[in-house]
Amino acid sequence: MRLSDVQGDVQIDRRTGQGFEKAFLNLPVTQGMKIRTGNSGRAELEFEDSSSLRLTPGTVIEIAQLSLRDSGGKISEVHLQEGTAYVNFLGSKDDELTVTFVRHQVSLNHAAHLRIDVGDTDAAVAVFKGDATLEGPAGTTQIESKHTAAIDLLDNDRQKVSKNIEEEPFDSWDKQQNQYDELYAAKSQSVYSPYAYGNSDLNYYGNFFNVTGYGMLWQPFFIGAGWDPFMNGAWAFNPGFGYGWVSGYPWGWTPYHYGSWVYLPAYGWAWQPGGAWMGYNTVPVLVNAPSGYLAPRSPLLPGQRIIVSNRGPMPTSPARSMSRIEIRNNSAGLGIPRGSVKNLDQLSQTVQQRGFATTRVATPAASWHGGFYESSARSGGWNGGAVATPGRSSGGHVSAPSHH
Repeated sequence: MRLSDVQGDVQIDRRTGQGFEKAFLNLPVTQGMKIRTGNSGRAELEFEDSSSLRLTPGTVIEIAQLSLRDSGGKISEVHLQEGTAYVNFLGSKDDELTVTFVRHQVSLNHAAHLRIDVGDTDAAVAVFKGDATLEGPAGTTQIESKHTAAIDLLDNDRQKVSKNIEEEPFDSWDKQQNQYDELYAAKSQSVYSPYAYGNSDLNYYGNFFNVTGYGMLWQPFFIGAGWDPFMNGAWAFNPGFGYGWVSGYPWGWTPYHYGSWVYLPAYGWAWQPGGAWMGYNTVPVLVNAPSGYLAPRSPLLPGQRIIVSNRGPMPTSPARSMSRIEIRNNSAGLGIPRGSVKNLDQLSQTVQQRGFATTRVATPAASWHGGFYESSARSGGWNGGAVATPGRSSGGHVSAPSHH
């Protein structure tokens, strides 16, 4: 799994012995990790087949199981300790997802879209699409589409199914994210990656093109000759794997775990699909790097650290307007909320010509906290380039990455 969207106060316990640390975009999520959102926090986790789990403020989950069947089917189990989670399960062949909460569990083995709420005295499972099986002390219940199962946790876990779904404040956010995935995943070129996750972001934030001798390549929008793929990101230590590069770019998942980065004088840096999936411990594969280019190298520092590097342009919010952002060249999509700006390819041309462009966003810039930046609602703008550093539990160590 990966953290595919991080907004506001989101923390993660990566089982490094450091407790909860600040979570950030594109961080790999493995079995046993815990994620919690604060009062202003939201997060999305994306599975390999592009199924998603979205967490609203005040939610705590644990990734209880991520395993494979002999057939290749995936068995995933998530424990929802408190709060609200939206599940969009695509139901790939032989895959199974179980969400447990209190003394209950919801089991899915085919496509379904639902919301699970867990409070102190009650819980509810609302099914928007498909159906789901609810099991608990009071028995097993099949919940059909457009139905809600309410559970009284103080009355012997009594279940009551009603033929309606009460609307909640974050339903619109969940719906927008589903629409984004459906729209841009539909344009996906299935040959460029062995896994589906991250595809929507590649199709929104950049484009594919064919180069003789190299085949199909991909580049993000809003880049120039001075951009390189490792300007924004972090080295994150994971027990059993060592350090892995985590990109700060909103599209920065697949191109850093698969394929290679190629430098072409006429185009600059571009991503070339191919090879084997590199998993967590990613070592950059570079082709035709310019003379004198310093490729990033895994740190030699001991300990369970997160080492952050931000060397690229920052997104800014001009004129105290959180509904408009200024996009600068070589920002490569930083600060643009998913699906919030139309025709990024055309806007990218303007940015290349002028060096910057100001545009309106459908989602206020203040709600975007991906990568390693945070906006400042009080000042009406971005926080001036401050790095969103790990908390004290991670040692607070921040430096540029090591180089050859």
